[in-house]
Amino acid sequence: MLYRRQAPSILFTALAATVVLLPWAITGAPGERKPETRSAPTVVEEPLGGLGGGETIREIHRDTPFALVAVTAADLRGTTARVRARKADGSWGPWYDTEKLEGVGPESGGPRGTEPVFVGRTKTVQIAVTRPAGAPATPPAPAAAPKGGLGYVPATTEQPFGENINAVLISPPQAPADLAPLPSAATPPGQPPRVITRAEWGADEAMRCGPPKYNERIQAGIVHHTAGSNDYAPEDSAGIVRSIYEYHARTLGWCDIAYNALVDKYGQVFEGRAGGINRPVQGSHTGGFNHNTWGVAMIGDFETVPPTPIQIRTTGRLLGWVLGQAGVNPLGTVVLPSEGGPFTKIPFGASPTLPAIFTHRDVGNTECPGNAAYAAMGQIRDIAARFNDPLGPQDLIEQLRGGAILAKWEALGGMKSYLGRPTSPEASGEDKARYVTFEHGAVYWSPVSDAEPITGEIYKAWGALGFERGALGLPTSSEISEPLWIKQNFQHGTLNFDREKGTVTRVIDGVPVELPRDTNEPTPVQLERFTPPINPA
Repeated sequence: MLYRRQAPSILFTALAATVVLLPWAITGAPGERKPETRSAPTVVEEPLGGLGGGETIREIHRDTPFALVAVTAADLRGTTARVRARKADGSWGPWYDTEKLEGVGPESGGPRGTEPVFVGRTKTVQIAVTRPAGAPATPPAPAAAPKGGLGYVPATTEQPFGENINAVLISPPQAPADLAPLPSAATPPGQPPRVITRAEWGADEAMRCGPPKYNERIQAGIVHHTAGSNDYAPEDSAGIVRSIYEYHARTLGWCDIAYNALVDKYGQVFEGRAGGINRPVQGSHTGGFNHNTWGVAMIGDFETVPPTPIQIRTTGRLLGWVLGQAGVNPLGTVVLPSEGGPFTKIPFGASPTLPAIFTHRDVGNTECPGNAAYAAMGQIRDIAARFNDPLGPQDLIEQLRGGAILAKWEALGGMKSYLGRPTSPEASGEDKARYVTFEHGAVYWSPVSDAEPITGEIYKAWGALGFERGALGLPTSSEISEPLWIKQNFQHGTLNFDREKGTVTRVIDGVPVELPRDTNEPTPVQLERFTPPINPA
């Protein structure tokens, strides 16, 4: 078959024909620039006054837009909270449940908090707080914020902190204009996913206190989620990570972000806790089991909605790389002694046998990483175990899920179609075009041409003319069978295969030109090569 030349980058097609971009440079990407100084997230605390027993809804408005909301208190036991944001048109968005950071962070000192919920850019939110019946009311909120200064009343200054429940409003910095392509989960065998370093996502290292701590070795990987909304764009992710870092390090007083790495739903990997992504840095992600483990958090809430296919694959490959460096079998088990404490259900000194890749809920008092993510753990372990294996057809199919090219291939008959099995991940072509090669051809997609298959002598002739960069442009139809000809339409003309002569004629602006035949390979003229089991026309 014809082989397409290697593309410089790899992307997924979107059924909605949307091209998305990454805000920060990717480690190792061509043309990588030195990290720039970027503004820090703006973090504001607002006391939620007058909260008694049961559910109380408080509305908070600020003139400056914000995008993430968390709830903090000295003690959140028995307290739950939901958040929703007012949209630009004045309507309210959906309610998002907050998830307490139980088992994350140090066990003593400082306030306790929920994961920050991404609600999109807004100026107004409602927070519904539910407390046990008979709970004493929190102090009333100040009548108005003071002029100048911080712009809000710090709860720890005006009132005893232990009596307060506070809303934390975080405004992530905007993404810069110079954007790079999104990464792909289809990395070569044995190569880890590209990692966006702390310097690249803009970590302010001055917020950290003390040097990093290191484990003697890594014995297991632990999977988390950040909870909150899944409705974020790829350009939001770096700002979300920076905001989580600011919230963990300063608001909660943890000195650094709790997780070793974070993976968004677009497959972007962000370095978490400082000390080196390829070193056994001790995180603060799983109470009682932070020693000799490595924690990765998938950005989003996966209680009912599963992680995206590329998020699952990237998380699995990341853990396969980390555990492979430590000589740990991702499908094996490990015996880990519990350090005890209030954040784990495993008593001090007990040594449970756990999978080499387990989740926060396996040892903690939490539902993290959510039921839907928990159901995907077998898949994550399998992907991690195959880290060094070449991508097979099933791997490629899973990587393509959700895209227009896979939908077209499946409509043609999938493995039984005339295209055969996939032989490449999705790659980028000219402008916004994407393509995947198969045993007997390819499928090309763009926002203007949709997904169309191309095969046989027409594919060979089109490739010889320069593929989509040639005079014909992209295919705009499948093969159209006629008694003497097989015709295929392109953006700027047609290619016509003569069944009897075995030649291909190019037609542009009504002018036919018979193309020279390829003398290196006999030209097949069997009709079967051009008659798919499912007619794509």
